Amino acid sequence: MTFPYVVQQGDTLYRIARRYRMNVTALLSANPQLQESGYIYPGQVIQIPVMPTSMYVIQAGDSFFEIARRFNIDLGDLQAANPGVDPRRLRIGQTIVLPISRGMKIVDTSNEYGFAELQEDLQLLQQRYPFLELGSIGTTVLGRPIPVVRIGTGPKEVHYNGSFHANEWITTSLLMNFLEEYAYSYANGIPLRGRDVRALFEQTSLWIVPMVNPDGVELVLQGASPDNPYYAQLIEWNFGSRNFSRWKANIRGVDLNDQFPANWEIERDRREVTGPGPRDYTGTAPLTEPEAAAMASFTEDHEFRLVVAFHTQGQEIYWNYRDMEPEESEAIADRFAQVSGYRAVKLNGSDAGYKDWFIQEFRRPGFTIEAGIGVNPLPVSQFRQIYDDVIGIMLEGLIV
Repeated sequence: MTFPYVVQQGDTLYRIARRYRMNVTALLSANPQLQESGYIYPGQVIQIPVMPTSMYVIQAGDSFFEIARRFNIDLGDLQAANPGVDPRRLRIGQTIVLPISRGMKIVDTSNEYGFAELQEDLQLLQQRYPFLELGSIGTTVLGRPIPVVRIGTGPKEVHYNGSFHANEWITTSLLMNFLEEYAYSYANGIPLRGRDVRALFEQTSLWIVPMVNPDGVELVLQGASPDNPYYAQLIEWNFGSRNFSRWKANIRGVDLNDQFPANWEIERDRREVTGPGPRDYTGTAPLTEPEAAAMASFTEDHEFRLVVAFHTQGQEIYWNYRDMEPEESEAIADRFAQVSGYRAVKLNGSDAGYKDWFIQEFRRPGFTIEAGIGVNPLPVSQFRQIYDDVIGIMLEGLIV
């Protein structure tokens, strides 16, 4: 049994499945015509399967929280599925609905992760962990806020960022999963991978910009729709293809990690890309794009001890820039290599990146982590292995 649904602006298959408490496989089974298409479009009609629900009979001593914990159901999902039930007055023998749910964990790392998921999860995390500080460092070309979150109160400031490149959105999942695990460990006073989180919290303020390029990420996940103000140009810049899975740039076709004033002209000439496209176009000048300019201003407003930009892929750690890096950078890179199994690389022939600019301007340690291995976008099936590799770097960065 199914019912029709009209696709709305901003929808993806995963977002629709999540809204109706099912997985994408169930949605695709009801819509076999979508198997070959990478995207859905506003106005398209698809079928939503009616999912069976499970029932549970209240026992002595039950509470909604205990039931949610026992069945790994998000507490909000449990309450929403039982609108006529007062959780403060449960009765033995009463029957309630156990909905399909993503579980008590907020950040879902098993599926695509876009701007909509990021915004929702940040709000839910702050509700659960009020010590998190949320803000924005600026706005994108299309007016989306670029979120920033602070965890920790210590005088030492450290910065991590992800998704400079649109098809590297898995780096946002890595950072958000780390944020949730860190917050949970701090709130419950338990170690995280053997580290004393409460000591880290009091020593270091970690500022995370989990998604530098929201417009680009949404383009990769949703494709280009006719109501996008850059629709015609995007199709042209993408060589006539409507498949944007390989897109790295922002919505104006500028590579944000080639936008910083660190020998920008040399990088422009090296790239030899003369106009907007999926990757490697440096723009007409440094910091022309609001996302890059916001990152520069945000960085200038802080005294970061070190910065780490998470990219994919290659399992490598880049730590230098034209011999401007401090002497300790190589030793820190070696520590990162030890805890991750990645290779510390002294990189040459690369300019205009965020890490390059940070080292040049502040002469402090800056790093680019090329997480995972394969072809971007890396599949979510690799998430657990990648996360197990890089969490050591994330924790080590708070200590050095």
